[in-house]
Amino acid sequence: MKSGWAMLAMAAAMMVVSPAAAVEDKAFAPGSNPLIRDKFTADPAPLVVGDRLFLYVGHDQAQRDEMFNMREWLVYSTTDMKTWASHPPIMKVTDFKWAQKDAWASQAIQKNGKFYFYAAVEHDSSQPGKAIGVAVSDLPTGPFVDARGSALITNAMTPKGTHSWEDIDPTVFTDDDGVTWIAWGNRQAYIARLKPNMIEIDGPITEITPPHFEEGPWLHKRGDLYYLTYASLDRSTQRDEHVSYSTAPAITGPWTYRGELTGPGKYSFTIHPGIVEFKGQWYIFLHNAALTIGDQNGAIGRRAVTVERLHYNADGTLKPVVQTEAGVTAPTP
Repeated sequence: MKSGWAMLAMAAAMMVVSPAAAVEDKAFAPGSNPLIRDKFTADPAPLVVGDRLFLYVGHDQAQRDEMFNMREWLVYSTTDMKTWASHPPIMKVTDFKWAQKDAWASQAIQKNGKFYFYAAVEHDSSQPGKAIGVAVSDLPTGPFVDARGSALITNAMTPKGTHSWEDIDPTVFTDDDGVTWIAWGNRQAYIARLKPNMIEIDGPITEITPPHFEEGPWLHKRGDLYYLTYASLDRSTQRDEHVSYSTAPAITGPWTYRGELTGPGKYSFTIHPGIVEFKGQWYIFLHNAALTIGDQNGAIGRRAVTVERLHYNADGTLKPVVQTEAGVTAPTP
């Protein structure tokens, strides 16, 4: 493992480049938003390993008026939140042999000396609808391989749902007792415990849908408080997704709605939070559709990941987040 990490560190150092060169943005400051400027990226999921932060993203490849065209997952890494290393694609949707398309939102987690990668895809006709697969690797940069040879979660496992794409956007979280939980959903939010092997559900699936829940849940903990942050949509008044959150004294709830955390991403119908503590500072990763690459403007299927600092009030609630172009390059309040 040590020799593998040495090779990884060397490769990362060689690949560090300013993404601004790809778009000829002379005013770009490393670390400002959007973070990645040579590809359209979405659904950011951070993971801290040692002194490096890895950011897993979907790769938006929509052409013209396509809604979504996502065929692979990418990973970037940083040690300073400003300069990002680009690594080879970690996995393609076709690496899940039972899946047919849609490399949608994902999250990776470290456990048992390995890295487990949970991702939403479209299942083949044997299990119609969206599904969640799990892959495994010895390194955070992959390559990842299907850990089961079948879906971890299928649409048939949540029969009370209202539509076939409710089983998307997995988030995984290991509690202080070593138990790992997975939450996911679209319109309905679900949570379940994972077995120690990380590739099987352990016990019942429970619905935990908070107010205005749309998709993109993210679980994290700070102190004694658990947080469920998610893309929200008040369909009576809003056109685009915002970010809202709930808190609880235990991972099993009860969850208390705390309101909106951010507004919508610029020019984007969707938004997707990913929260992490890195080197003593909390961050929230998001996406918008403000990036232009060549003759391609941002769109519903051409998004760009961003990051902002995240701050807490004394009672554990989150301070509202304003999305900016400066991102982490702005002075610390």
